[in-house]
Amino acid sequence: RGSSRATPVARFQGQRGGTGLFGHAGRVLRVDLGSSDITVERLNGALARKYVGGSGLGTYYLNKETNPLSRPLGPENALILLTGPFAGTRLPTSARLAVVTKSPLTGMYAESDVGGTFGLKLKRSGFDGIIITGRARKPCYLYVSEQGARILDASDLAGKDTYEVDDALKSVHGQKVTVASIGPAGENLVKFAGIMTDGRHARAAGRCGVGAVMGSKNLKAIVAAQGTQSPRIADPDAVSESIRRWSRVLAEQGQGMRAYGTAGGLESNEFIGDMPIKNWALGAWGKSESVNGEAMAATVLTGRYHCANCPIGCGREISISAGPFAGISGSGPEYETISMLGANCLVDDLEAICAANDLCNRYGLDTISTGSVIAFAMEAYERGLLSKADCSGLEVKWGDADAVLTLIRMIAFRQGIGDLLGEGVRRCAEELGGVAEEFAIHTKGLEFPAHDPRAHNSVALSYATSNRGGCHLAGFTHMFEKGGVMPEIGLHESQDRFGTDKKGWMTSKLQDAMGMYDSLKLCKFTLGCGLPISQVVEWMNAVMDWDVDVDEFMLTGERIYNLKRMYNVRHGASRKDDDLPLRITTSRRNTGGAALNLPHLGEMLNQYYQVRAWDEFGIPTSAKLAELGLGEFMMTGEPTK
Repeated sequence: RGSSRATPVARFQGQRGGTGLFGHAGRVLRVDLGSSDITVERLNGALARKYVGGSGLGTYYLNKETNPLSRPLGPENALILLTGPFAGTRLPTSARLAVVTKSPLTGMYAESDVGGTFGLKLKRSGFDGIIITGRARKPCYLYVSEQGARILDASDLAGKDTYEVDDALKSVHGQKVTVASIGPAGENLVKFAGIMTDGRHARAAGRCGVGAVMGSKNLKAIVAAQGTQSPRIADPDAVSESIRRWSRVLAEQGQGMRAYGTAGGLESNEFIGDMPIKNWALGAWGKSESVNGEAMAATVLTGRYHCANCPIGCGREISISAGPFAGISGSGPEYETISMLGANCLVDDLEAICAANDLCNRYGLDTISTGSVIAFAMEAYERGLLSKADCSGLEVKWGDADAVLTLIRMIAFRQGIGDLLGEGVRRCAEELGGVAEEFAIHTKGLEFPAHDPRAHNSVALSYATSNRGGCHLAGFTHMFEKGGVMPEIGLHESQDRFGTDKKGWMTSKLQDAMGMYDSLKLCKFTLGCGLPISQVVEWMNAVMDWDVDVDEFMLTGERIYNLKRMYNVRHGASRKDDDLPLRITTSRRNTGGAALNLPHLGEMLNQYYQVRAWDEFGIPTSAKLAELGLGEFMMTGEPTK
């Protein structure tokens, strides 16, 4: 497989050659696919201390690389992949990767998170991350190893699904590499296409359309080789002892997750009114028991897998040997997938949901947005906004698994109605008009994940203020309305999920804390397994030779969150965008565990802006930006790039 054109090769010495940094590799790879230029830049230590890594450092680069004139699917957009400073240390769950870019789905800030092994392989190749710009003249892939980086021809991979790409590139580069690739959905610029890693284990950077950005650059895959580089650790003895102790604790506390995966919580989430049902219209379904983690374990589960350095192991391996879906094997569906492609579409056939999940993984589609847009189409069909003719003769009816599978294919290849659905729920509603916007469930253009804000008021506030759009992971607040506490930041007792008192304070503080997890690249499931922030702070000091305390940890998270907000402010965002769909704020479901609750968003937003020291329009004040060391990002005019 030859080079797509004469390509400079970036060569560098290993970490022990001396960047002076602990934890970080100290090098970032820059790739311009338009010119085929590959360069390596050193990571400034002060920059690492200020923005840490992962999505924090990625946001800094995104602000520098792009501006409001940058088109999300234009060559000028930057696709930024960054590990965290813990990657390569063997600390539990430390091998995650952040993908940061400008979203084609929202037109604003985008970040997506993925586990698996790619982040670890990238770090062991000697890089903290990759910044990709430009557009290749023909399909290509990037090969990264500790010997260098090359742009190679991928013409024979065009149109292949992610499993086929993984097999093909491993046959060339060996079974120990990890491949991150897009499927047909990314090539066809579906606005919610994702980037898939780890072959049939199908770990996904699924949200915000990062796969479409990769497709717009004619980049089919990135291959990370099995390197030998490892970051320097300031206090290796302390880190090794902590790894042993906390790996045992997390394994013990995560037994339920290991046994039943994320889908083990399906029934309890339906019980409290947290699960989306029939495009977010109903509060109870009564079918969760037939499609949950326990049902999977009793029927199609064949094994479990772990992300790198994870003692929990929530990944599902499934195989279907008989019936209409015989032959399907690989990654089993997560809670979000079962909820969005199952309950939200009223599909109660577990094997059909497994088949839908398999198609999304192969085609490179975000299962959350896919389930949301299909449920939207089902309701539009029911209400007469879409006809059978509009859908190429397909009857798009609730609970029809065959219709779900057909629509997934149509979306991935942009065929028929799939061309419109591939634009996302917001654009679909604008196109159909009428009452369609009444049941288009998104914030800032990003479809909701499978947690209903009417079940937890803090989730309503977190969705509205999340920088990437509807996102429960930006604050992970629902955990702290279900019994969780975090005394280190002043959260001493679990909060009333239907109340509004202190929700602005709680949500902002948890968003700051979660921003640090996203920058260090730790899995948030560790929070439910007892890992305290103080231990994470100890790890930061032992690995990076810093002198951080919990207060600085939180201040850094606040800086990162405000920087993300300023990116959106530069793109015109304000309070008008911190909103929720009308169905969520005005429609009581009348059944289930949150039958009558409607979140009072306005009241909580006022609290939130006051706590954050943002103005009445939700814009960080100059004083707040100066306090956080973000003076260079104040609104002083825009570049014309």
